Amino acid sequence: MNQIKIDLDRTMGTIDRNIFGGFIEHLGRSIYGGIWEPGSPLADSDGIRTDVFNAMCRLQMPILRYPGGNFVSGYRWMDGVGPLADRPVRTDMAWNAVETNQFGTNEFIAFCRKVGAEPNLVVNCGDGDMREARDWVEYCNGTRETTLVKLRHTHGFEAPHQVKYWGVGNEVDGAWEIGYKTPQEYARVYLETSKVMKWIDPTIKLIASGTSDWKHDFVERAQLLFEQAGKYIDYVGIHWYVGNKTANYLDYMATSELIEERLSVYEGLIRAMRFEQKLRNPIALAVDEWNVWYRTDPFDTTHFTGLEEVYNLEDAMLIGIQLNAFIRHARWVKMANLAQIVNALAPILTNPDGLVLQTIFYPFELYSRTCGSTALDIFWQCETFSGSGYSGVRLLDVSATLDEKKSSLSVYVVNRSQTEAVETTVSLNSGRFAGKVSASVVNGPDIKAENTFQHPNLIGTSHAEFTADKEAFTYTFEPHSVTALVCEV
Repeated sequence: MNQIKIDLDRTMGTIDRNIFGGFIEHLGRSIYGGIWEPGSPLADSDGIRTDVFNAMCRLQMPILRYPGGNFVSGYRWMDGVGPLADRPVRTDMAWNAVETNQFGTNEFIAFCRKVGAEPNLVVNCGDGDMREARDWVEYCNGTRETTLVKLRHTHGFEAPHQVKYWGVGNEVDGAWEIGYKTPQEYARVYLETSKVMKWIDPTIKLIASGTSDWKHDFVERAQLLFEQAGKYIDYVGIHWYVGNKTANYLDYMATSELIEERLSVYEGLIRAMRFEQKLRNPIALAVDEWNVWYRTDPFDTTHFTGLEEVYNLEDAMLIGIQLNAFIRHARWVKMANLAQIVNALAPILTNPDGLVLQTIFYPFELYSRTCGSTALDIFWQCETFSGSGYSGVRLLDVSATLDEKKSSLSVYVVNRSQTEAVETTVSLNSGRFAGKVSASVVNGPDIKAENTFQHPNLIGTSHAEFTADKEAFTYTFEPHSVTALVCEV
């Protein structure tokens, strides 16, 4: 019997809207020709592509991470402020490119304010130093009449930017990174850098670089980081990208189990280290880079395509699966940043004439717009399958949230069957459904279907309504679909 049982009193934690964050990097056409394209008939007076802006508003991203990514490990923030004509042109070693610095700190923050997102700046812990990091905080947030604050004033910004979120380095555990650091090195760098950043502005929230490589030393990294700098950590950042490199659908769909393991393991690390170190400050998880990525090669410098992945329906299903995991782990996951937004690993693809919304746009939009304020600890059972070394994987991947103010329940379901619709009973252990149920479904003709400029609407979101006024109702989830049931309760 396929069933989803919901007890509205069994909660998993408060949903932080920052789990619907995004990320833009100086990489390929993510910024230049993506978000920012002065001279384009589609751009506004600030150079922002209005079609991209309108699409991003649909995603309702509350926080945006910038400027990297690998790029930040060789970035000098001073290159990206001041008159455009005076900004230096640099070699970008991260992506073997030329960086003009025409888009920088103030352009990014102005874009964030326009789109309604908090800026999240990442400082250079590759070839940068702690003075550069603290100077950036002072330039952005300082209120005293110092040279850096006066410099901001001359750039046209009298009021402080009040940037709240700051990442201290990016993927420092990766050998591919400029300035890779051993666990011992990063713990020391993080301590000293975070100290001076918080001395400049004690109100900021800092994100430590936890793991991205997921190799042998990620436990040691966490231990040393917490032992040396635990009281300066507000978030620990972890990264992952998933994909179907073996062209095995069931293995791909079973990635949910790996994600559960990673989140559970890191939650355990935080709990253990807070207990051992007697830390009283709250520390959360930030999955500050996540997405599907496996088709484009970042190290192919001969045929580098700017990581412009073309996504299909099964990739959209993995977006739903990852968002379900963030909801189920809401007690610890308080930030997540989809990497990225435009052109590079992106839900939005542009050309000079317009854009196309890729398949992964639709589940992200659906969850972001319907997610409640509280994650629920639900029970569900259904048929199972095996894949990627895991057995007993449930065919349906499920999460649920409650919005108490609206008396609204949102149930999210990914049906991983390629061929079978799954009829399921959705029931409440207490209370009752109170009328309208809105069913929104992301689907298309088959798991390999893509949205392209030639065929932009193969994948999309359909909407329907029905009535439920008892303790349970039956709903049939379409094959290869992502569904949100928003119910009055």
